[in-house]
Amino acid sequence: MFKCKKCDFELEQNSKFCTNCGEKISEETTEIINNNKYEGLGGWLILVGIGVVISPLRLLAELSKVYLPMFNDGTWEALTTPTSESYNSSFSSLLAGEMFFNSLMILASLYLIYLFFTKKSFFPKLYIWILVFSLIFIPLDAILVSSIFPNIEVFDAETIKEIGRTVLVSLVWIPYMLISKRVKATFVN
Repeated sequence: MFKCKKCDFELEQNSKFCTNCGEKISEETTEIINNNKYEGLGGWLILVGIGVVISPLRLLAELSKVYLPMFNDGTWEALTTPTSESYNSSFSSLLAGEMFFNSLMILASLYLIYLFFTKKSFFPKLYIWILVFSLIFIPLDAILVSSIFPNIEVFDAETIKEIGRTVLVSLVWIPYMLISKRVKATFVN
């Protein structure tokens, strides 16, 4: 069922105005209400759902590949202990920032799964925000790493691959979230 965007009252088919608050219902919303074929987690949203479920798992796998060896082989101590030859005062701050950001991304991804399967209206907005934030964070992180470690290439093959993947996903799914009738008809709770 669809709800009024102003007062959250349930709307009936063919409604032109909300019977609770009097808010005019847009023609597009009326069309969607009257055409239930777009309602539900079907169509292209199945691909979005697969991506949403896989995302935190992929992120956890990537992070464990990077961070676990760093803590297990003594790299962390070498880079963050002031008396070490490899010490860099900025590295521990950068690493803490990366870990904080990635932890937030995992939590946001888990919350996104909840929003997706409960069809919450906040899902498309958060999905877009996560993509935009990733588009900003990935290159920014690469630039910060190269400023701390000048001998490391700013945009190595792995970083370029990740940026490319995020750009491609954003180019496909942000417009879909903004204009899809199915998205508008599904995420209404």
